[in-house]
Amino acid sequence: MVIDAREMDYTALNRAVRSSREDCVIDNCLGQRFIAAGEPEREIVVNGIPGNALGAYLNGARVVVNGNAQDAVGDTMNDGVIVVHGDLGDTAGYAMRGGAIYAAGNAGYRAGIHMKAYKDRLPVMVIGGCTGSFLGEYQAGGLIIVLGLHRDGRPIVSNFPGTGMHGGRMFLRSRCQDVLFPEQVTAHPAAEEEKAEIRPYILEFCRLFGGDPEALLSGEFTVVAPDSDNPYHQLYVEN
Repeated sequence: MVIDAREMDYTALNRAVRSSREDCVIDNCLGQRFIAAGEPEREIVVNGIPGNALGAYLNGARVVVNGNAQDAVGDTMNDGVIVVHGDLGDTAGYAMRGGAIYAAGNAGYRAGIHMKAYKDRLPVMVIGGCTGSFLGEYQAGGLIIVLGLHRDGRPIVSNFPGTGMHGGRMFLRSRCQDVLFPEQVTAHPAAEEEKAEIRPYILEFCRLFGGDPEALLSGEFTVVAPDSDNPYHQLYVEN
């Protein structure tokens, strides 16, 4: 099914998408919100730039964007895959609890905020470029992998990464000597066995967007994780 979104507002477009359970291609997308929200297993290809909340509450579908995407990609998604052949806006992966997001380019502020693991689901976000401030803010589970490609002199992550983090891990492909982490997290160079854990996601990234997975994995990664199982415990205990 092919839908031309040129003259459609977001309500009409989403009604058209939901009217069929087939795979579909959306052409001439320009800012329509909530595309593929809650969608179960099928493929939706978006040619253009979808608006906010692409794939919100996604429940198994595969969404491919041939362009950039705006804010809140994969908001609270349960399952499925979102592939963006461009950049992500702010708050990508907000509260996601399953599935995977792969982006070829950069991500804005607060990527992975409130990301959490849910039962046997492990949410994963792989960002090819760099990210804005507050990466992994209040992260409670899952994996965030930032590869730092296309840096053009930018730091791999901007200010305040891991603020409020109390679960999950971040893998940053950098020594991160210029990154200031908050006190409640630890940051250490990735050991080879830790790199082995992210290998499947690097292989998939390179399959989707090109690149040499061995060259990426041979780089230095910094692993960021909470420094305890309950990093805020001391704030609520009287001495």
